[in-house]
Amino acid sequence: MSDDKNQPDTVQSSNKTRDQYETYPYPARNPEDEDKRLVSGSPGNWEEVVHYVFGGRDPSAKGKIKILIAGGGTGDALVMLAQQARDRKARAEIVYIDLSENARAIAEARIKRRNLEKNVTFVTGSFVDLAKEYGPFDYIDCCGVLHHLPDPNEGLRTLADSLKPSGGMGLMVYGELGRQGVYHMQEMMDRLNAEAGGARRLNFGKALFNSLPGTNWLKRNPFVGDHIHGGDAGFYDLLLHQQDRAYRVDEVFDFVHQAGLRLQSFIEPMRYDPTTYCSRHDVLEKAVHVPFRERAALAELMAGNITKHTFYVVKAKNKTKPPVPAEDAIPFFTRVDGAALARSVAKTGNIKITFTGLSVTRTMPSASPAILSRIDGKRSIRQIYELFQPMPEKFEFNAQFAVMYSVLNAANLMYLRFPDKK
Repeated sequence: MSDDKNQPDTVQSSNKTRDQYETYPYPARNPEDEDKRLVSGSPGNWEEVVHYVFGGRDPSAKGKIKILIAGGGTGDALVMLAQQARDRKARAEIVYIDLSENARAIAEARIKRRNLEKNVTFVTGSFVDLAKEYGPFDYIDCCGVLHHLPDPNEGLRTLADSLKPSGGMGLMVYGELGRQGVYHMQEMMDRLNAEAGGARRLNFGKALFNSLPGTNWLKRNPFVGDHIHGGDAGFYDLLLHQQDRAYRVDEVFDFVHQAGLRLQSFIEPMRYDPTTYCSRHDVLEKAVHVPFRERAALAELMAGNITKHTFYVVKAKNKTKPPVPAEDAIPFFTRVDGAALARSVAKTGNIKITFTGLSVTRTMPSASPAILSRIDGKRSIRQIYELFQPMPEKFEFNAQFAVMYSVLNAANLMYLRFPDKK
């Protein structure tokens, strides 16, 4: 461990963060597990990136793309994006930057296990210092990192400066309300044993946690248990971190704005919609016809279970928007089997969506089963319509498709893309 005495506070904070991830690389990963599964999720799912960052038009279809994994840890985002690039036969150049040599070693081993090292450059250090040297980038993935910087605003501005004008980023920062009790625990550690690090800090933290009464906010929070009971690295990262902050929705918007960026969408969009949590029109009358920022902030307050904010951003002057249904758009499923979904909707008329302890049921338009059964990830909306015999009124088909799509897209179950231009 480094001696942080007599160093500026920002340097001490960076050193403590580096030392933590040298001792407890996060998330805990075994390279041999790459033989069994691919860890995937948001941000960084490429089809999701294409939808929200590039307006449904895949830039890798035109030529080489450059990707930065900023604060890549043990490699989840790196492995996911590198594997997706190879599966798509995309010409991708990926740069991984992280402070921790031990985390980097695990990420490298995972990449080698999959034989993906050809187009990956590994760099040990701070992306705040190094990102611009290796850029500019088409896409930057920075998941769970900015909130650990001494100056997150500077970190995001650095990433924005390393981005191509047409590029975008997938980001994740902690959400304050869903992490109720986490910061109480960190404050208790500061009051009781602030200087301890490494195994001493871990053992003391476990003893403290186990001694807390059932009335404690952390003990009563059901939304953070996977980290608490997920091994030493997860416990340390959640409860014992010494450089950590969380954001409310309004703060996320301010955070993005100060870096000269625009927020494209939160993931999942449904979680940031007040109507997900309340169906009474008399209650929500003043909440549904206000700007997105206000609706999202209200939804966060209503939900209470948002532990992290995952979102996509582009530069403020970038006019690209996520696609909406159009005749030449190609709908496709993600995270769900289309045929099974079609059968389920045909049987019940509904779809049930569950996330973080909350279940939401949505009624689907009557034509949904027939539409869903014809979606194969290749047909455009126009071609799907033309498969109906007899063909329904086009206005009615489009209206039902739009409603169906709005539900599935809001739950991250369906995206749109456009055919590659020849």
